[in-house]
Amino acid sequence: MNEVEIILKSVKDFFSSSMLKIALVPLIATMIILYMLFFAAADFGISSLHEIAIASQNGQEVIIDENAPFYFVWFTYLIVFLFKYSFTSWIAGFLLYTIGTVIILQASVIFSIIVIGFLTPMILGILHKRYYSHLELHGYGTLFSSILVLLKSLFMMMFLFILLIPVYFVPVLNIIAFSIPFYYFFHKLLNFDVSSTILSAEQYKIIYGKEANNFRLRTLFLYFISMIPFATLFTAVYYIIYLGHAYFVKLDELKKEEIELVSN
Repeated sequence: MNEVEIILKSVKDFFSSSMLKIALVPLIATMIILYMLFFAAADFGISSLHEIAIASQNGQEVIIDENAPFYFVWFTYLIVFLFKYSFTSWIAGFLLYTIGTVIILQASVIFSIIVIGFLTPMILGILHKRYYSHLELHGYGTLFSSILVLLKSLFMMMFLFILLIPVYFVPVLNIIAFSIPFYYFFHKLLNFDVSSTILSAEQYKIIYGKEANNFRLRTLFLYFISMIPFATLFTAVYYIIYLGHAYFVKLDELKKEEIELVSN
């Protein structure tokens, strides 16, 4: 099965009734999480900051609660400074809306991938029963290993964010640099969720050792899809189906190679 056939087969499976029902779960769960985060952010004083910015522009004295968290105080002073002048006010507003939009979009991707991780065994179980029942599953993933991969991926993502800070000030390159940490997290979690459900640790070493670049290209293709605003909310199930088919095909090829070696 070539790559185009895998893509088309995955699209067909995604639009089956069973998969569309599952696809509603990450959509609803992620929307609830983002909704909760919005109100959490509001509690930290978004409306207050807006009022402070307006007061600063009107030349009024800004009074900050001394009991407020230190990060809120410093952020408030920064907002006051930026919004004091019309030019810096325009820049600050543009940056806040732009960065805020990017963060929300990326957050939706992260939350969707985490949520879909809980549904991966169910999705791959349907594919296995439908197409690959002749293959035996030896999933190497455990709850502990899943949490460990999640924490490692989060740590590396934050490390990459810090490492790439100088590049964020370079036009065009800053877009790529900002996406690298998110793609790293996206690839690690998605690839682990699927491979650890289908393969044994030894099978994974063999298959990924030979096909690492191809799987990176596949997750990069899926990451580009996820960059369509809120697309991941609807298509996260497709990511699992697509990578699932790719790993099942490679597992099938590996089994045939083993049979040939034994027969010879």
